[in-house]
Amino acid sequence: MTAPTARSRLRDRLAHLRDDDAGMSTAEYAIGTVAAAAFGAILYQVVTGDSIVGALTEIVQRALTSTF
Repeated sequence: MTAPTARSRLRDRLAHLRDDDAGMSTAEYAIGTVAAAAFGAILYQVVTGDSIVGALTEIVQRALTSTF
């Protein structure tokens, strides 16, 4: 059995690096976090907008003043 040459060791190492996808989960997690934060910001803008606050206020006032 002969010792691997520097060239074959380099080729094996490059093949391992090319096929290794350990960083993929971190990248996907980061993209998911950014998307969730953006969705939260948009939802916050919608909920705190004048039309939503006005509609919710009207519903609560109607519920408090209605007779059974």
